[in-house]
Amino acid sequence: MPSEFDVIARYFTRPARTAVLGVGDDCALVRVPADLALAVTTDLLVEGTHFLPGSDPAKLGHKALAVNLSDLAAMGADPRWTTLSLVLPEADQAWLESFASGLFELAGRFGVELIGGDTTRGPRAVSITALGTLPPGLALRRDGARESEDIWLSGTTGDAALGLAHLQSRVKLSDAALRHCLARLETPLPLVELGRRLRGLASSAIDVSDGLVADLGHILERSGIGAEVWLDRLPRSRAIAECADPALACESLLSGGDDYELLFTAPQARRAAIQALASEIGLPLARIGRTVAGAAEVSVLDEAGQPVPLGRGGYDHFRP
Repeated sequence: MPSEFDVIARYFTRPARTAVLGVGDDCALVRVPADLALAVTTDLLVEGTHFLPGSDPAKLGHKALAVNLSDLAAMGADPRWTTLSLVLPEADQAWLESFASGLFELAGRFGVELIGGDTTRGPRAVSITALGTLPPGLALRRDGARESEDIWLSGTTGDAALGLAHLQSRVKLSDAALRHCLARLETPLPLVELGRRLRGLASSAIDVSDGLVADLGHILERSGIGAEVWLDRLPRSRAIAECADPALACESLLSGGDDYELLFTAPQARRAAIQALASEIGLPLARIGRTVAGAAEVSVLDEAGQPVPLGRGGYDHFRP
């Protein structure tokens, strides 16, 4: 059985390329250019809460990093470095090798360097801290939305939640729909390029991790305004559109988490620029609503302009 230090050295130590000092000391050292701000985010994934027991370790390594890079994307930051803390019931070498391969494959794709972390024994959990850089005046904060702005969404929502519902035997998906939904659930891709290109265009942004309505609510709360979302304008994947349980499909669309799409607001004057950006980077961007004066609440409206009753607003760790 390898020791803690064997695990770190064998599976997670790489030469420092962009950091001053990487894995192997009490702290890592990074040098941030004087004209850039440092963006820092952290996420904790716990077995049984955020991922199912027996999950593919390579996909888990990918997702653990992806959810952090998605947070950086939502701020418009360029990913730079990451740290990793692992809690493991045992030092299973096959599991570690597979997990590390998934983590480093995605890290390499975005030029991210693992520079430190920790390991310990216990119920399986993964914690990653990611660091990025960006011009300080161009961060895509949640508190920048203003009244009468457009609300935009990348891609589609609900697919990851629908995949999880299949795994929980709440719905039966076709083979094609299941492959699509499980890919969205297990190996999401952070929209780093979109976040970077939204600097100077978007007034606020967030990634959809807890559900569309819930995450839009975070923007509204910080910005002190309300919003209308048009249900018929929400983009839908084929899996959502053809789901045998329409109520579950609608719930997934509005409240399902783990999509990691970017949700953002922008002045109406920037519509053409955002549409041009969508074409340039080959990513669908849909205008799904508008901000309005009033309380920080989301109203979802049907085709007739009537409010749609909302059930569960989104994922909350401390709410049943």
